[in-house]
Amino acid sequence: MADRVTVIGWDGSPLSAAARSALAAATLVAGTAHHLALPEVPATAERIRLGSVALAARRIAGHRGSAVVLADGDPGFFGVVRTLRGPEFGLEVEVVPAVSSVATAFARAGMAWDDAHVVVAHARTLRRAVNVCRAHTKVAVLTSPGAGPAELGLLMDGVHRTFVICEELGTANEQVTILTSDKAADHTWRDPNVVIVIGGFVAAAEGGSWIAGPEPAAGPRGWALPAKAYGGALGEGETDLLRAAQLARLGPRVGDLVWDIGSGSGAFATEAARTGAAVIAVDRNPGSCARTEDSARRFGVQMQIVHGAAPHVLEDLPEPDVVRVGGGGVAVVSAVADRRPQCIVTHASTRDAAELVGRQLTEHGYQVECSLIQSVELDTRAWTETERSVAFLLTGRLPDRADRAL
Repeated sequence: MADRVTVIGWDGSPLSAAARSALAAATLVAGTAHHLALPEVPATAERIRLGSVALAARRIAGHRGSAVVLADGDPGFFGVVRTLRGPEFGLEVEVVPAVSSVATAFARAGMAWDDAHVVVAHARTLRRAVNVCRAHTKVAVLTSPGAGPAELGLLMDGVHRTFVICEELGTANEQVTILTSDKAADHTWRDPNVVIVIGGFVAAAEGGSWIAGPEPAAGPRGWALPAKAYGGALGEGETDLLRAAQLARLGPRVGDLVWDIGSGSGAFATEAARTGAAVIAVDRNPGSCARTEDSARRFGVQMQIVHGAAPHVLEDLPEPDVVRVGGGGVAVVSAVADRRPQCIVTHASTRDAAELVGRQLTEHGYQVECSLIQSVELDTRAWTETERSVAFLLTGRLPDRADRAL
């Protein structure tokens, strides 16, 4: 094992005395091409071109002498420190940090970033990073080859955002470009780069931020809010308890894409968006689309609203993680199941209709649960019944995706 391992962050500014001292004593230096070209790297030191951090860590673990790993920005922030400190390598490291590339990107843009989400986009996480950009008004994306500004722009189709693209920060080739998301695919971008994604409806904020990242969900406390929170009467499939059960079954979270088909008042779509998930609300009624947009603005959440009739309108939508089918019956449930989301919820007003939907989900390979949900509203002045609703709640889960991490 190396006698000493020092991780040095580099942001383009002159190296600190501690960094120069560690480099001067190094017998092995790992870094990218522009790191290894620094004049402070000893000519006699063994050099490792940094590609896979895990492979470099194995080399360092077997090295006798002092090792230095050079990395862009703050190596402890989505950087190499996490991998190097993995238990499989047994390395103890000292860290000399620098300004993170995210902080530098926001500085170049002249923007605060305590209220931003920060995500990493690579082949495995690109879709989820895009969903965060859909759902939030300020996101910094640490990109990678094949998951850069062009790919982000293509997958943001239907959602207007502004991209601030910061290429090769800290180098002589540094460049900052501002354009709309639909134009990003028209260019070739240099690695490494950071993309700041901004835009969407922003609710009025009072005072300064008190927590890093976006503020927690705005609006009244609680879920499955009553009809008055959404501007009046709701549809038969939008009762408070049914929405609460559907939301609990789907469990939307940050990085997910939720489809709400037959969004009606927008009550379910709004509450799903309040969890931090990206939402596409679909309805064939223009009035329902307008009402959904009004609900989203009232609660300060982002969503894409699509006017059209399912199942045909679903063909060009991006892949969902979880879906609520509020209307359309068996034909729409079948079309949704063909897209293989992890979980589907819907409802039926009769047992026969529930059986038809359940069989369709089963034929598509879903494990099906069905519950009869009955709610009774009472006037608490006289404790008399004012309204009663009954619905069959159906849930379909794909067993091969039930434990999916991403």
